[in-house]
Amino acid sequence: MDYSYIEDKFKGQKTKVGIIGATRGYGYTIVVQLLYTPQCSLRLICSRHPDECVQVLEKVGYDKKLVKVCETEAQVKACGPDDILVVSDYRLITCAGLNTVVECTGKVDLSSSAAALAIENGINVCMVSKETDSVCGPYLTKLAMEKGVIYTLANGDQPRNLADLCSWARALGLEIICAGKSSENDIIFDPETSGVTYFEEKPSAYIPELKKYREFKGVETLKARAELLKSLLGPISADLCEMNLVSNVTGLKPAAVELNYPVARITELADVFIPEEDGGILKETGVVDVFYDYRYTDEVSFGGGEFVIVRCNDEQTWELLRGKGHIVGKSGKYACIYWPYHFLGVVTPASILLMDFLGVGLHKSCRQVSVMVGKVEVDMKKGSTLKVEGHHHTIENVTPQLYEKDKVPAGVLPFYLLNWAEVTADIKAGEFITEDKVRIDPALSAAYEFFTKGLQIK
Repeated sequence: MDYSYIEDKFKGQKTKVGIIGATRGYGYTIVVQLLYTPQCSLRLICSRHPDECVQVLEKVGYDKKLVKVCETEAQVKACGPDDILVVSDYRLITCAGLNTVVECTGKVDLSSSAAALAIENGINVCMVSKETDSVCGPYLTKLAMEKGVIYTLANGDQPRNLADLCSWARALGLEIICAGKSSENDIIFDPETSGVTYFEEKPSAYIPELKKYREFKGVETLKARAELLKSLLGPISADLCEMNLVSNVTGLKPAAVELNYPVARITELADVFIPEEDGGILKETGVVDVFYDYRYTDEVSFGGGEFVIVRCNDEQTWELLRGKGHIVGKSGKYACIYWPYHFLGVVTPASILLMDFLGVGLHKSCRQVSVMVGKVEVDMKKGSTLKVEGHHHTIENVTPQLYEKDKVPAGVLPFYLLNWAEVTADIKAGEFITEDKVRIDPALSAAYEFFTKGLQIK
């Protein structure tokens, strides 16, 4: 895509952007980048902490004379066309003259309602809150189509990046064997100290035996690495959620209910994510999966990036590409194409430009291909409360799993509808969390309705 086309065709035009959840993390990076994106104009930011918003805007370089804190619709309408509005009530997005709303809160109750409100009022929606999309994405996509606007995921995070990579591969006629990403943090091995660093700046463990398994010699190598590192490994809610989103957009199915998570080096991917009969780990093709990027201290990171494994349809072509340094499997039957990055809000304006000027989002046939659910690890007593928390938005003592929609046991609720759910009947370890054993937080009633409607989309 040549973005100068937008610059030339829509010369002098700017799209007005509102951000919900804008002072920290992903939202902060978008606020900063919009200041430098010529054809985007920050019009509104919404946060429970307006004072923080004002401080952030001034800190990153916005003209403080244009920043206006508004509490009512009348105050919003009284502002000038170039003013930047700071609000705490997301419902004020409807009267601010926005082209697009970017939703970044990660809170399913708020973001699902805000997205639906924006769509109903003719405003495009760029969804960063993956938890919300995992529950409501199919319904919100359909609603946007009906209202003549666009609902899409945001470039900058792995789900949209990977969905775009899949779309690109399919447009070229490449058969996707597996699509996936690396987990957020690398497993880094220091060959001099045998220290293994994962999530922290200092080593998490010292495992000298890992030196023996630097080179990939088949699935036994993966099993040996996994055994040595087992105290550090396990399914991560954020990863499964992101693959849920990609599955729903692309139609690719989960490779396993907790995904496979092989501990693999970048150069091994075209030998790992291939069918079992060819020496890999996949029981079937056309799937999504995640790996732990295993690297030495002097090796480059995958950057939380994305990959597709494709079938090589001409031996001479792919041997030529192998010679160019691309990752082609030992058998010559499969190759890995990858993007080693996810730059968060630095590149999200690209999604906004494509959406607002060219009408391009993600595939409109988004439907609930897979559902992320929760399985209880320990007995839970009636009267306890479930809570989504932490960096990876986990639920204590609940294991995330990702099932094809038609294989989800009856009555099982999606993972991110469980926040603040009250346990109304004892749940035994190993059981799924079902509708008859919890009471959903009333704040999530709209999201629950969107989910049930989304299940009906074919």
